[in-house]
Amino acid sequence: MKLAVMQPYLFPYIGYFQLMYAADLFLIYDDVNYIKRGFVNRNNVLSANGVTRFTVPVPGASQNKLFCELEFSDDVDKALKTISHCYAKAPYFDDVFPLVQETLEFGIDSGDRSIAAVCQKGFESIFAYLGIEKEFKKTSELDYDREAGPRDRLIALSHKFDADCYINAPGGRKLYDARDFAEQGLELKFIESLPVEYPQSEAEFTPNLSIIDVLMNCSADEVKRLLQRYQLA
Repeated sequence: MKLAVMQPYLFPYIGYFQLMYAADLFLIYDDVNYIKRGFVNRNNVLSANGVTRFTVPVPGASQNKLFCELEFSDDVDKALKTISHCYAKAPYFDDVFPLVQETLEFGIDSGDRSIAAVCQKGFESIFAYLGIEKEFKKTSELDYDREAGPRDRLIALSHKFDADCYINAPGGRKLYDARDFAEQGLELKFIESLPVEYPQSEAEFTPNLSIIDVLMNCSADEVKRLLQRYQLA
């Protein structure tokens, strides 16, 4: 069983979705410190004027707080207007925009606007739209050794679910050694995205935008093919 663990991001780029696609179980790492000034609550889309950013505020955001201690603001109108303006004429707008809106507004009525809950809603909705079954869990809801170091936490989480392979993003090459995982009965793999290109509204292709751009411009079958453009090393 392949396990992957990553902090929650709102409509991240396709490489993040490839990591989820490659794993049998994906853990949303929401009991670690929040990443400020990153792409947790924002991302880039493409308008007629070029790359445009949408943002959903996180009140009280601080790197001294855990993801699970923070919530998205209910103020999503500006983000929705930005996305609608950018993709109103996109070929799959009518299919995808309701999914985006439902995600961004998730929890406004129920009161659960936690970062992980909203992001998980987005992940689940997108994979359901693609017809792909995926299992997600939040690490804040699990019982494991949170006092361990970063590597040992990942090993503990892998053992908890009887995983035999842990998949990490490429940046982890500087942090983790396959021999340390092998000593614990785990194979360590790093996901590497292969070149991804698809039709966009502009003539010159702009890579690594929010998954929203991929979904708006590609059919579900085309998106599934792009998700397979990776290798495990």
